[in-house]
Amino acid sequence: METTVNKQEAISKVSELIKDIEIAMLTTVSEDGLVSRPMKTQDVEFDGNLWFLTKKDTGKFEELLHNRQVNVSYAGKSFVSIRGEAELVDSTEKIKEFWNVAYEKLLETTYDDPILVLIKVKAETAEYWDTGNKFKMAKFLFSRLLGKNTEGTDINQMVNLN
Repeated sequence: METTVNKQEAISKVSELIKDIEIAMLTTVSEDGLVSRPMKTQDVEFDGNLWFLTKKDTGKFEELLHNRQVNVSYAGKSFVSIRGEAELVDSTEKIKEFWNVAYEKLLETTYDDPILVLIKVKAETAEYWDTGNKFKMAKFLFSRLLGKNTEGTDINQMVNLN
């Protein structure tokens, strides 16, 4: 089902679909299986990488030390599922770039606290359902109602981001 578009087109499309969705679900692998948690995506233009802020005393930090494979999903005007590899980035300078006052209250700390760490997800593939395009959605639903093939509607695509 993977479509053949170039990397930059794929990144642009995924960026467009997730840009207004503030919270993502980050799925990691624990000893007991898959675990998903809501995470705030950092406000940067998607360039193939996603950034999240966490603390080193969390389950997700420990899980990423043992298995870096993750999935990040977004639900809003469209639905996007991104598979990739996570990297823990321990950089006060980078944390300061993303920091805002709300984090001080939410995390009860400051940007220079050594317990803070960033999760950088290097996206490998993305699958999306572009339901925000009303014309495409209407064409898809109309075709389904008539029992016709919906392959040409481009509602659901999988793209390679490597």
